[in-house]
Amino acid sequence: MKHTLTALAAILVLSCAQAAQAAPMIFTASLSGPNEAPPNASPGTGSTIVAYDPVAHTLQVHVDFTGLTGITTASHIHCCTAVPFVSTAGIATVTPSFTGFPLGVSAGTYDSPIFDLTTVAGFNGAFVTANGGTPASAEAALLAGLLGNRSYLNVHTSTFGGGEIRGFLVFVPEPVTLSVFGAGLAGVALLRRRRKQKA
Repeated sequence: MKHTLTALAAILVLSCAQAAQAAPMIFTASLSGPNEAPPNASPGTGSTIVAYDPVAHTLQVHVDFTGLTGITTASHIHCCTAVPFVSTAGIATVTPSFTGFPLGVSAGTYDSPIFDLTTVAGFNGAFVTANGGTPASAEAALLAGLLGNRSYLNVHTSTFGGGEIRGFLVFVPEPVTLSVFGAGLAGVALLRRRRKQKA
């Protein structure tokens, strides 16, 4: 029985580690004018979900926005600010805008194609050059910026060329991974309790 519980706990912990490696990493942000640098009084709002896959080395972006005072001229992810949640940074993703982003509108929804981060085409070339010169080094810099709250998604408009609404991207732990991790911890706790009862 002791060996069975040990094996069960080990399997659950390993499953958690594998799930964490395989699952896309999700980042979210609420977009607004007051989040811009400098802040503005735009009534526009939006939200974004960015999915980074560390196994496939890809990025996907979903954006909803409404109420902009101007029409959209570009949107992209900027990275990496010197301080989390503060200031501005250069464009990290494809320029001048995400591929297929709705331009010339004041409200809309965007679901990106899959951006391949193993090639320079997945980035702004200047970002690659400034971060080691290879797609791998640029990907590492972008991931560090995402995890460090130093990357933001910006929607630029005809009214606010520097950006009408933006939001810093924040990592959201994946619920399935957390539940598997919790099950692994529960298995370890059960094993410890049984050992104490036998002692």
